[in-house]
Amino acid sequence: MRAMARDVTRGAVVLAAASVALGGCASAPAAGAGAGGRPGGPGGPGGPGAAGQPPQPSEMQRVYRSMGLIAGAGGMPFVASVSFLRTTPADSTLMLVAVSLPSRVLGFQREGDRYAATYSARVQLRRGQAIVRTVEATETVRVPTFRETARTDESVIWQQFVRLAPGRYTMTVGVRDEGSTRSSVEEVALEVPRLTPGGLGTPLPVYEAIPRLALDSLPRILARPRSSVVFGQDSVFPVYLDAVGADTPSEVQVRVLAEGDVVTWDSRVSLPTRGGSHSTTLAVPVERLGIGINTVQVSAPGRADTVRTRVLVSLGDDLPIATFEEMVGYLRYYALPERLKPLRDAAPADRGSVWSAFLKETDPVPATAEHEGLRDYFARIRQANLRYRDEGLMGWQTDRGIAFVALGDPDNVLDTGLNDPNARVRQQVWEYRDLRLQLIFVDQTGFGRWRLSTQQRTELDNAIRRKLSASR
Repeated sequence: MRAMARDVTRGAVVLAAASVALGGCASAPAAGAGAGGRPGGPGGPGGPGAAGQPPQPSEMQRVYRSMGLIAGAGGMPFVASVSFLRTTPADSTLMLVAVSLPSRVLGFQREGDRYAATYSARVQLRRGQAIVRTVEATETVRVPTFRETARTDESVIWQQFVRLAPGRYTMTVGVRDEGSTRSSVEEVALEVPRLTPGGLGTPLPVYEAIPRLALDSLPRILARPRSSVVFGQDSVFPVYLDAVGADTPSEVQVRVLAEGDVVTWDSRVSLPTRGGSHSTTLAVPVERLGIGINTVQVSAPGRADTVRTRVLVSLGDDLPIATFEEMVGYLRYYALPERLKPLRDAAPADRGSVWSAFLKETDPVPATAEHEGLRDYFARIRQANLRYRDEGLMGWQTDRGIAFVALGDPDNVLDTGLNDPNARVRQQVWEYRDLRLQLIFVDQTGFGRWRLSTQQRTELDNAIRRKLSASR
């Protein structure tokens, strides 16, 4: 059974492959069930990068892993989620594995008036040395424009249903680009829970879902493996709650916990009756979520079991993962202080609308879905952190980094050390012709620590303000 391609992201055309395989369970269940229907996967420490440091891929992997997700590294970075639902027979659990890829990691080729790329996905489950199940699939992605091939968001999704006996497994998830040698493989410990009659399945982040009506059928869903939303852009976080069977509850308590276990939303939600099912899609308001990682907790009144899922709230697909306050700090060279003041002063309940207004006001190309200004700005921060990382500070906080992030590449660079490599004191002269600015960075020690004089730093600050004022 194969689902149709779907548009999984905001305002873009993309193919999301999805397949279903209902195959052999392990012959005997093992002792020990998973905790409350939580997805399996590596945990451990992780989270946002340090203040002032946009996360590199390795840091994003730690963020996703801290959410209970599987994050693959290597040439084909991917994110995968694992969810558990009730099924028949009673000694089985229905597992959904969903894998997310950005289009940019695939080797697209021209195919008539479109672009096509082929990848393969592989999931293997083992108990000890015994292979319980292997699922392999080869999928082709077709997009209409070259721009679609360079997307970095959750633009390609592959998902697979498998029935398993409860117990402990080792699961390997691998993805390979068929047009190149790029691939990534991750191995994780997995505990498949035994879901009791009347119990709830894992709350499942989705793009869309059609509930199932019976235990022996499947929900028609398109999962959201990264479990992420964009603050100020997405209004709700859709979560599919699977409650199938005569003993399932007709209402649940939904609670959102932000950083520090602060409760930001607490609501009782009625579950509609559809045949033998109370399954539904919960619409969690994004404005009630905190920036960073949140926990959505669902419980049935009068029952002991509680199920959970996590959601990452960011300020954009290409923006650093940080608190709202830290984000405003990142923007110090992007907008004037008076333009940032509404962001700094906004109450938590108003931040979504204020951030949305800021995006509209500062978008250099409003006709496109992407905010090119912030995209390019944060790209310069990342480049500065690489170029100037040996100066004792974060690269974008050094004198040269500040100039590069705020003003871009200079029109001309003169390095006196090229003429006299043995000179102890070196100078770099950066020229910005349109701004009529010449910056002289001096390395007094010969160890590559370039500094501006106090007067030169004042001239740089004035040039930054002139440039930001001109862009209003």
